[in-house]
Amino acid sequence: MLRRSAICGGSCKGWAGSVSLETMVSPQSPRTEAIDAPRTIALVDDDRNILTTVSIALQTEGFATRLYNDGDTALKALLDNPPDLAVCDIKMPRMDGLELLRRLREKSDLPVIFLTSKDDEADEALGLSMGADDYIAKPFSQRLLVARIKAILRRSDIVRREAEEQEPDGEPLPEPIRRGRLVIDPARHAVTWDGEAVSLTVTEFMILEALAIRPGVVKTRNQLMDAAYHDDVFVDDRTIDSHIKRLRRKFRAVDPRFGAIETLYGAGYSFADE
Repeated sequence: MLRRSAICGGSCKGWAGSVSLETMVSPQSPRTEAIDAPRTIALVDDDRNILTTVSIALQTEGFATRLYNDGDTALKALLDNPPDLAVCDIKMPRMDGLELLRRLREKSDLPVIFLTSKDDEADEALGLSMGADDYIAKPFSQRLLVARIKAILRRSDIVRREAEEQEPDGEPLPEPIRRGRLVIDPARHAVTWDGEAVSLTVTEFMILEALAIRPGVVKTRNQLMDAAYHDDVFVDDRTIDSHIKRLRRKFRAVDPRFGAIETLYGAGYSFADE
């Protein structure tokens, strides 16, 4: 799975002619040359006004931005030179956001936030079930979007730090969590079921870990939100439910009889230690 960061400028093709976006991209050196380089956010939307205003808001918060106004162009760039996170509109011509996410998830676990319309509940649920990390309905507060981006990047940082062979002080790696046929390796962001690898997004990994740490204990949706987001960013119940559905689907792809994630209706979810 691809998982690296990059800072770059470029141009966006797809409006009338070729529109240069160099003035809208923070001119920074690549991360390999500057340890403190800003995080890079890719914005994918066919609405130029949204691209411009969101880009300015993110740059004000210290992010670098890369802008794309169609899914075809964005997909190649996201795979060839991945940013730290992508914000993607669902409704776009040529290749919509859902198809972009489907193709992206075949090769990458890059964090993705969807932008949706108020009446796109079905698309929101589908996007989350396909592996999106979050969604925000239009019209949206730029402050809320920035908060969501920061929350997801913090989770990604936790996973990356745990993936290092050793902490700076030389402490040993954390032991894998073993629950029957489930093995969770926090240090390497790796999950297996009965020896078969199960690829999870950052959000899915942290929800599963929260359930497996205390098998048999029911975790409410609020508790799972806290485990996955670690701050006051609002996420509604539908988001957690969609992540649980995708977790079950991924495990059932390697074991059709998988049923370790149990639902207690009206209360929450638990992990059954077999």
